[in-house]
Amino acid sequence: MPVARPESSDARIIAHVDMDCFYVQVEQRKQPSLRGQPTAVVQYNSWKGGALIAVSYEARKCGVKRSMRGDEAKKVCPQIHLVQVPVTRGKADLNIYRSAGSEVVSILSKKGRCERASIDEVYLDLTDAVENMLCNTPPESLESIDEEALKSHVLGLNKDGSDIESGVRQWLIRRDADHRDKLLACGTLIVAELRIQVLKETGFTCSAGIAHNKMLAKLASAMNKPAQQTVIPLSSVKELLGSLPIKKIKQLGGKLGSSIESDLGVNTVGDLLQFSEDKLQERYGGNTGTWLWNIARGISGEEVEGRLLPKSHGSGKTFRGPQALKTIASVEHWLNQLCEDLSDRICSDLDQNKRIAQTLTLHVSAYKSGDLDSYKKFPSKSCPLRYGASKIQDDALILFQAGLREYLGSFRVNTEGSQNKGWAVTSLAVSASKIVAIPSGTCSIAKFFHTQDPSCSSAKQSHEQIMQGSVPLLPLRSESHSVVVPTESQIGLPETEYSITMSSLNQPEENLKTWEDQDSLIQEAHNVLAENKSPSLPSGSRSCLELNQTELKMEHSRTEEAKIGNLVSNLERQQQKRKTSKDMGTSSILRFFKGRNNSSSQTLEHGDTRILPSSATGQDSQRREAWKYRNDEIDPSVIDELPPEIQEEIRAWLRPLKRPSVPKHGSSIDHYFSPTKNT
Repeated sequence: MPVARPESSDARIIAHVDMDCFYVQVEQRKQPSLRGQPTAVVQYNSWKGGALIAVSYEARKCGVKRSMRGDEAKKVCPQIHLVQVPVTRGKADLNIYRSAGSEVVSILSKKGRCERASIDEVYLDLTDAVENMLCNTPPESLESIDEEALKSHVLGLNKDGSDIESGVRQWLIRRDADHRDKLLACGTLIVAELRIQVLKETGFTCSAGIAHNKMLAKLASAMNKPAQQTVIPLSSVKELLGSLPIKKIKQLGGKLGSSIESDLGVNTVGDLLQFSEDKLQERYGGNTGTWLWNIARGISGEEVEGRLLPKSHGSGKTFRGPQALKTIASVEHWLNQLCEDLSDRICSDLDQNKRIAQTLTLHVSAYKSGDLDSYKKFPSKSCPLRYGASKIQDDALILFQAGLREYLGSFRVNTEGSQNKGWAVTSLAVSASKIVAIPSGTCSIAKFFHTQDPSCSSAKQSHEQIMQGSVPLLPLRSESHSVVVPTESQIGLPETEYSITMSSLNQPEENLKTWEDQDSLIQEAHNVLAENKSPSLPSGSRSCLELNQTELKMEHSRTEEAKIGNLVSNLERQQQKRKTSKDMGTSSILRFFKGRNNSSSQTLEHGDTRILPSSATGQDSQRREAWKYRNDEIDPSVIDELPPEIQEEIRAWLRPLKRPSVPKHGSSIDHYFSPTKNT
């Protein structure tokens, strides 16, 4: 759903950098002999020669299109070189392309806030860089301008067919230009410099668009390819959008775009200018209506997010035609392959970037026999992600079974075994999302997961134990007062955490007796402190985070004493509080006296109260005689000095008891009406 965001009042300079036939360039760097030759990269699929995922410009000149299959491309261009994507676990392995994309991002991010939109495209917010350049080295002060910048395409410039480079030079160094155009000129020079740097360091060419927002920058980058850049000044926006088809706008390529074309009778973005914002809101809702009104005017407040790493990881595969999966067993087989791939990627992300994925999602496309219109109606399912290939595999299968029951419209469907229930799966994909950075200063992954112990070793090592559930606890004392130490045998970090579970002061006496072990608890805490002065790592263990062991030991030694010190301090405070609270805040005077002597008793009689307490200190060997008082002998002013809850209880004792109304013998209605007897 499009989101309407107001555009900043301050001018922004946004660039969209798009790599040219990126997959082909990566393969050409591996095999230089392919440079200049018609080439296409084919994703692993034996059906009709496989699907083309990238086509070089040389092959495009021969009529090859990305929508073709490998066999068709060979018919159109017999000399084409088809390079197959590496295959791992029966599916395409795109890791070499991701790594190559990261090389480019590391260069571009030096100049501004960078958002990696995909493997081969990046958004850059250059506002700060251009403001700095305009203040210190404005374009008009430059002695020479790089040739690559002079080749830029400035929309609306040189309509008369004059020399392009000369016109661009004059546009760049204009002194009478408004502030926004001067910022664009600086952005043009910076992007040209970045593109040259990318080519030198990686060997890859790229195209770019420079404008005042992300929407316009993305449109500009696709206007002149390959290895060129396009600039859209504010004065040319109306001209650009006036002839731009509706479906060229991001988020309007699907059903929403088709609905706008049919409902409003428009074909271009500029056609939307004839509709008021109220009219668009009435038809498409407040948010979408405002967004459409803004888009028609080239307004977009979407920010560059400053993200160098992907927001999610995914692994999927399609099964076309006869390859469609029709049994649970075949689905389970491919889910296992995809989940292993996903597990490798999230563990690599954890090792390299210190990030944790939290949600596992299963996406399925399927159809029912005799119902070809049911494509893409299989419900997506999600659950919390548990690290470890086997756990992800188990959860993914459970999600599929739940989705299949819902898809077939019956919760009685047998999803076990290999029986065919009239369905077929045409694509499977698993993804890990809601990826967050591990908080700085977290020495243990177990600490991040609170009571969970993920042991994520490298992709080549076991992934089965990364999240084992609850961390084993080593109780040093009783159930109500314990010092617990989470173990980290798999992580190998010398992190020890301590926690205290304290009983409430208002617990019954049988629970409060555990306070008697307080002194031994404090002593044991001191022992733990002594034992942890020189922590040692388990032999053979390996940290998932690959942190510097020397720094860990130093940090551990600093924090351990503080933790144990706080522990001892808490225990001593609680012990003192227990001593002072015995005689205060007691909700019942009976419990007060009972706490002093378990043999105390009380007798309540009408008009008489007798209390049998022990000595006030509870330490005298001889018991005092019982106190006996009648109600009228107790001074009410003494009761007023007692705690409110005890006052209420004593007054209840002293309150005269209401005598029960007991009928006399013979007092019945018959007796009432019977003749009076003479006594």
